[in-house]
Amino acid sequence: MLVLLPPSETKSDGGAGLPLDLDVLAMPQLTPVRDKLATELVQLATDPDASRAALGLGKGADAEIARNAALRTAPTRPALERYTGVLYDALDAKSFTKAQRAKAYARLGIGSALFGAVRAGDPIPAYRLSGGSKLPGLPTLAAVWRDVLPEALLAEAAGELVVDLRSGTYQQLGRVPGAITANVLTEHPDGTRTVVSHFNKHHKGLLARALVLTRAEPADIRAVARVAEKAGLRTEIASPTELLIIT
Repeated sequence: MLVLLPPSETKSDGGAGLPLDLDVLAMPQLTPVRDKLATELVQLATDPDASRAALGLGKGADAEIARNAALRTAPTRPALERYTGVLYDALDAKSFTKAQRAKAYARLGIGSALFGAVRAGDPIPAYRLSGGSKLPGLPTLAAVWRDVLPEALLAEAAGELVVDLRSGTYQQLGRVPGAITANVLTEHPDGTRTVVSHFNKHHKGLLARALVLTRAEPADIRAVARVAEKAGLRTEIASPTELLIIT
């Protein structure tokens, strides 16, 4: 099973790993695109005004630009530790035992505008690039990735079930045919249901945690739903590939 998580805008600083080495990341077929984007991002960082415009940053975002400037030289840490925020708080990887962390590394992938996708254990630096950003002189990131990322993800899944918890922006970088998706809906007293960003991220984090910790090897959406239910999540199967989580 391959569970794909979205990245986050917020990232932890520092790390104890060696500087970025694209050759050690999973899905090496993505290396040429990763290298091109990394080079463009470092170059963009030499012009703070252009960086702010391209990356949608405010005037107080000098630290984010500095991260990009140091992309090739900054220390790295496992992607599972690099990304932070609501989803990753709910995943709570810090509480994993050594064996559970190994399962997380084996089961989790994380979407990325810069790297396309990485495995949870891949060593990466802090950076700033969102899926909706457009770097000067390049097409959209969806156009940059769509010819290489879907095939790479399919190869990485190696015929196993894919549970795609990425947001729409990151799914557009490279869709996985037949992947199970999960939509989180908040049910209101009048019976209506809406998407609430905080709950969407939180419950996807809880689902990802459940899929890491389960001893089962889910092979279809019903098995994924059973894992979710055992973890205390209320679910509905909307279609053969769409799972609803109701809050």
